[in-house]
Amino acid sequence: MNPVFAQGLLDVDFGLFFWVLITFLLFLFLLSKFAWKPILNALGEREKSIRESLEAAEKAKSEAQDISLKNEKVMKEAEALSQKIRKEAQEEAEAIRADRVEKAKEEADKLLHQARNTIEQEKKQALIELRKEVSRLAVEAASRILDEELDEKRNKKIVDRYIDELN
Repeated sequence: MNPVFAQGLLDVDFGLFFWVLITFLLFLFLLSKFAWKPILNALGEREKSIRESLEAAEKAKSEAQDISLKNEKVMKEAEALSQKIRKEAQEEAEAIRADRVEKAKEEADKLLHQARNTIEQEKKQALIELRKEVSRLAVEAASRILDEELDEKRNKKIVDRYIDELN
């Protein structure tokens, strides 16, 4: 058997232990001298980057909430303004309708008044014409009865006076 394999697992070889220890200490020295600071710096920068990202995300979340609240406020104001405009439009339409109804009533009253005046004037004109015709007929009848004893102008005056007395 080979003398290296003949040793047990728990046997310590001090020469090997010494060189492993020297190599490990040299590795730690080189690691601390050249790699440890860059690794710690990289970890610090990574930690700082993560912290800044979290703060930025928190700030963005806060800003988003503020914008959301502002949007809700603007939407409520817009809805209130919309309702106000709608109400004003309805009131204005009602006022216009009432004004038109009033104007239509006034126009109808005016037309009715004009119609009454026209009827009254036509009635008066008809009465005048009727008087003239009655007086003409009365004069003609009286003339025939009297066989022209009186002249026509005088007969007309008598009949007109008689008709005026009837009124």
